Amino acid sequence: MSMIGHNKGPSLEGGASWRKHCWQKARRKLVPVLPIEILRRRVSRAAELGLDYKSYASIRAASGHDVIAFLFSSNALRVFASSGRMPEDRLSKLTAVGGASQLAAALPPLTPERLLQTLPRDDMPLFASSFAAPDFRHSWGETRAILLQEIYGQSLPRDGVVVIGDTHQERGWSEAARLAGYVSADRFFGVN
Repeated sequence: MSMIGHNKGPSLEGGASWRKHCWQKARRKLVPVLPIEILRRRVSRAAELGLDYKSYASIRAASGHDVIAFLFSSNALRVFASSGRMPEDRLSKLTAVGGASQLAAALPPLTPERLLQTLPRDDMPLFASSFAAPDFRHSWGETRAILLQEIYGQSLPRDGVVVIGDTHQERGWSEAARLAGYVSADRFFGVN
């Protein structure tokens, strides 16, 4: 029987403590206890990638896979059409990240070529690929197609790619292309 104004909250019927006990027991079975060696390896992997452990663990839990690549927006890199160079703090973090490919998406009016010009010429290439990012003109499907074309072009699995972005639109890239996850630029570049 449905009541007007009922918000489908917890049942007021008897047995609530038993249901809670059953739910907690099932939850404990679902979430495995990791052996300490695996936990240490994952903490080490998070550090190698330049991620805090909480972000790494949540991405891994959601996707079921390790992080293979990062997709940086030009906003996250703080490179804009009028920029002279990529800020030093961003550049040093990118060069310190190991064990993952790096892709760069240039948001208009910035071009992929101009984005690469903000990097020092003597460095090894930081990005496996640089491409024109989807923007507000693109539909959800077009956004997915643009991102996946670039990701698959680099022979990367989409559930191993994490977006590092700065706006709500860039967070949507992760959802549109069903990527591994999203980490804000502030969180990624703020990790020591």
